[in-house]
Amino acid sequence: MHLVVNGKFTAQRLTGVQRVAYELMRAVRSNQTATDEIEVAVPQNAIDSASPIDRLRPVPWLKGDLWEQIALPLATRGELLLSLCNSGPVFKRRHVVMVHDMAVYDTPHTFSWLFRTWYRIKFSMLIRYAPILLTVSNFSKARICSLLGVDESRVRVVRPGADHFERIAAEPAIVERLGLSGVKYCVIVGSLDPRKNLARVLAALGKLGHLRDVKFVVVGGANTRVFAQSGSSGLAAEASAENPQIVRAGYVSDGELKALYEHAACLAFPSLYEGFGLPPLEAMFCGCPAIVSRHPALVEACGDAAMHCDAESVDDIAQKIERMLTDDALRASYKQLGLRHAHAQSWDRSARELTKILRGETYETETAIAVRSAA
Repeated sequence: MHLVVNGKFTAQRLTGVQRVAYELMRAVRSNQTATDEIEVAVPQNAIDSASPIDRLRPVPWLKGDLWEQIALPLATRGELLLSLCNSGPVFKRRHVVMVHDMAVYDTPHTFSWLFRTWYRIKFSMLIRYAPILLTVSNFSKARICSLLGVDESRVRVVRPGADHFERIAAEPAIVERLGLSGVKYCVIVGSLDPRKNLARVLAALGKLGHLRDVKFVVVGGANTRVFAQSGSSGLAAEASAENPQIVRAGYVSDGELKALYEHAACLAFPSLYEGFGLPPLEAMFCGCPAIVSRHPALVEACGDAAMHCDAESVDDIAQKIERMLTDDALRASYKQLGLRHAHAQSWDRSARELTKILRGETYETETAIAVRSAA
């Protein structure tokens, strides 16, 4: 199998989408055969320290979307291209694209006008030229088929793993730095992206003032270039500033996040919309019980290993967090359920599924070329 990977993600800040790209490539590389040729085409502004991938192919012309739409397809003419981060060159043939979710259609109000318009144009063009679309959950597959009018046979599901946290060395100094040593606390991972529901979470925390010895650690930030900022974001910031039980950690490293998970009583992740939902799996992998919303993608990703709440009910979010914090037996039960579930989600499994799909696409393309040549 000869394959070139769209390495635009190597020039981007690491979020969930980029994490999937890195970990899939790492796992595919570890499972490739001697006859496989896999390269990652990267722009000139690729972050060297962020890339654990070898066999890089520099494509030094242009940057950003211009690099992806012009330089990348020119540099990969005639080759099979794999794009893993919701985007790719729209006129590229022999192209497999991973679309993580349909949020620009399902929650348009959470994005800037320019961002959602550009992505809707890209999606409409990509489905014309990419014979196969990949996604991360059955929920996202159903939304892709429904909203883009794509036949189910063209969309394949490759679920993410969680065992990358096994390689990460915990950095426990953050626990002391944030004043959390010996303190029972709940982690909230969520930016000011309205889909993360931070305003309701913080409102729920305001109902838990009677749990005087408990802290709530908010991890994450916001990208104003992508996400539409709303009044609820301002209210969330005000609620955070006024509540002495809330600790704002901001952006943290993987090692710091692992340490926070390992020492936390639970994670609260009542997201309103996800394509998959990696943070709860990462938390459960570290032994941190998770509370998640009943959104279909999160139910699919976490199953019964997480406690589920009504994401639109401040009272229900508060009640579930209080139960997890105060019921030691319940918390221990969810910890064990989460550990078993998350440790069964491996990137090797994801890579094997992806490789099977790509080998099938390579075989079908080569057969079609041979038939045309014979004719």
